[in-house]
Amino acid sequence: MNATNTANAYKRQQIMTASPEELTLMLYNGAIRFVTESILAVEKNEIEKAHIANMRAQNIVREFMVTLDMKQEISQNWLLIDEYILHCLIQGNIKKDKTQLESAKKLLLEFRDTWFQAMKQVRGNKAVGK
Repeated sequence: MNATNTANAYKRQQIMTASPEELTLMLYNGAIRFVTESILAVEKNEIEKAHIANMRAQNIVREFMVTLDMKQEISQNWLLIDEYILHCLIQGNIKKDKTQLESAKKLLLEFRDTWFQAMKQVRGNKAVGK
């Protein structure tokens, strides 16, 4: 088994054993990675590579949008922000505009960091029996 196959097997195992919270964190990290790849490709004028990475980020944001529990009041606000992130990604992709891509990345980073802090807090509360 070569290194790529080993890495893919490890990644598959990570995904299969992750909690829903950990999967969400993985998706945020993936979206951030793809936006970063798109930005770097735009800088190098690698248009197709920028487009492919951008579309992968868009797909993750769309997944976030369709999985929101709209019965929760906060989900309404979350959806608006996701729609804005998606708008930035689409405009950044159409115009190859790094400013739009950076805006999307900044929000994704903030969401990811907030999600991670919430995960830590929940784990801490479980550990002390709250």
